[in-house]
Amino acid sequence: MTQREPLESSEGSSRSAVQDELLECLQTVASCHDRATTAESLTAGLPLEQGRLTPGVFPRAASRAGLSARLVKSRLVQLNPALFPVVLLLEPGRACVLLGLDLKARKARVIFPELGDAESEVALDGLQASYSGQAIYVRPRFHFDARGPEVNRQRSRHWFWGVIRENRKLYRDVIAGSVMINLFAVAMPLFVLNVYDRVVPNHATETLWVLAIGIFVVLCFDLALRLMRNAFVDLAASRADVKLSSSIMARVLGLRMEARPASTGSFAATLQSFESVRAFIGSATVVALVDLPFVLMFAGIIALIGPPLVIPVLVGIVFVLLYALAAQGKLHELSETTWRVSAQRNATLVESVSQLETVKTLRAESRIQGIWEKASAYLSRTAAQLRLVSSSVSSVALWAQHSVAVCVIIIGVYQIIEGNLTQGGLIAAYLLSSRAMAPISQAAALLAQYHQSSTALQSLNGVMERPVERPEGKAFVSRPVIRGEIRFDKVSLRYPEQENEALRDVSLTIQAGEKVALLGRIGCGKTTLNKLVLGLYEPTAGAVMIDGVDLRQFDPIQLRRQIGYVPQDVSLFYGTLRENIVAGGGAEGVDDEALLRAIRLSGLEHLVNTHPQGVDLPVGERGQALSGGQRQSVAVARALVHDPQVLLLDEPTSSMDHTSEEAFKANLKSFARAKTMIVVTHRTSLLSLVDRIIVIDAGRVVADGPRDKVVEALRKGQIGRAR
Repeated sequence: MTQREPLESSEGSSRSAVQDELLECLQTVASCHDRATTAESLTAGLPLEQGRLTPGVFPRAASRAGLSARLVKSRLVQLNPALFPVVLLLEPGRACVLLGLDLKARKARVIFPELGDAESEVALDGLQASYSGQAIYVRPRFHFDARGPEVNRQRSRHWFWGVIRENRKLYRDVIAGSVMINLFAVAMPLFVLNVYDRVVPNHATETLWVLAIGIFVVLCFDLALRLMRNAFVDLAASRADVKLSSSIMARVLGLRMEARPASTGSFAATLQSFESVRAFIGSATVVALVDLPFVLMFAGIIALIGPPLVIPVLVGIVFVLLYALAAQGKLHELSETTWRVSAQRNATLVESVSQLETVKTLRAESRIQGIWEKASAYLSRTAAQLRLVSSSVSSVALWAQHSVAVCVIIIGVYQIIEGNLTQGGLIAAYLLSSRAMAPISQAAALLAQYHQSSTALQSLNGVMERPVERPEGKAFVSRPVIRGEIRFDKVSLRYPEQENEALRDVSLTIQAGEKVALLGRIGCGKTTLNKLVLGLYEPTAGAVMIDGVDLRQFDPIQLRRQIGYVPQDVSLFYGTLRENIVAGGGAEGVDDEALLRAIRLSGLEHLVNTHPQGVDLPVGERGQALSGGQRQSVAVARALVHDPQVLLLDEPTSSMDHTSEEAFKANLKSFARAKTMIVVTHRTSLLSLVDRIIVIDAGRVVADGPRDKVVEALRKGQIGRAR
């Protein structure tokens, strides 16, 4: 592992880029199966630990290369040779690729990440000594193409139900346990029946103790099964929760900018609605649904005890189901309305808190308070109606359960008088009627929760169906290094829900290493050009080319690794200065030397040197602990820390003072000597950084030429407006 010069901080800690052996092993195995991969494409958006892949995340990374992976615990000599190559997890925290075993010669063929792709032959005993006991089988998935008949093509797995289906073995055990629990439920009524009909009349105390011991054993088994059933249901729910939450967040972070929601607060409320879906797939719901089919079994046993006694049970079941079905429409309408109002109110809250300073300076508290109170009042009324309808279903179900019990007793008394039923049979039928009606009551009570979860699931389906930057199965061109030539070929772009085009038939070429300034009025399309180069948006017409390759063929993560971008509006994350500068470090990490260089070039050196916490100083939420100029310097450091080949600077000094700007210009001239640079600015002082000026108006290029000539033409008013 390469040692790098440490960066001094307040804690005297040192940080350096680390080798990700597990990721390199995955790339080696992918290469063995003829799968072309890059580190960026495999790890983009995955939760790495200290910049490295973990065994738990390994299968998700492998799936991006068209591979399936499974973590197993096995002795080294018991690994299946048919599944080689296999990734071995070594101690401590290391990995290698096992290619083959020769048990007779006690040798193993392996590839160690630090040796590249070179095979090594090592002693089996030595490998076993460092083997952790865990390995990862990695196999290629079969790829269906357009030639396969439709019936043979793999169906795309639903993001929610597909994950639930993965736990079908656990749910199978839950169903098996429920069968036994419901069979055990018959034991208590039968115990009571025999006690009243046989033990009490005959004073058979020995029989009583035998029956009591038997029912006690049954109750113990029933308790154990209930605990196991709840544990299995919760285990399945927790497994699904982790995978579903991860997939939702990955989808959100991977959204194309065209699919970005109009309101952040409303979108956040949509994502939070997953809580209701998660609650619905919990133990209470699953248990209630699993118990439903056994209602017929209990009704059948009641009919065996006394046929007339089953009539009130059947009538009660039908009555509760009809009432629940009648309330369904209203419950669905109220659930949907409640969700929409709640999302709108949450949007108001997020927008107000995020712009609290603006609210105060504009004295807009009254207006926002009014909007909040109107939404809260409407939400309160709607939620009250929802609770009323929901509680009425539960109350009617409970009333029906008690009424059925009373009717069973009344009919049973007449049956006893006529000699068709014993007292024990009546008590047993009474107990069974309550047991038969309980699942119906629980299912009816779950209706309101079902509609809330159904509404939430529909809204989440909308999120999961939005287009993403890296759709599954799409192959990208691997370009780890670019020269920086940028070409726009008749490019037009219209933003979503906008009538006018932001760019119209733009054609221009920026050579590798060229320094260009974009000038123009506000809203003319300068920033839009930068966003197209970054791949944040796709042109509605034409093509953007990097080094002669259409931008849409590049992996977005790999492309942006080569581009340093300073946005016009700087956004920082809650955390430290270091975390904000290396926020996009990715799998390759950021060494301390690069971090120090970026801090020096951006003008943050004085701040870091004079602050007690150095690079670990907290910046506050959205960077509120820093001044506007300091936040802009952090954005500059972000753009420079990876030493990119292309620099996109959008008003990079708008918040800087004259001294800071001059220092930044001097540093940038030296740093960007061989790099492609595009500067969007309204400051003439920055024009000394460029050799060429492009003037844009109303989405069109109206002037393009050497800096001095274009400046002179602008001064004389020789450049007109776009038509």
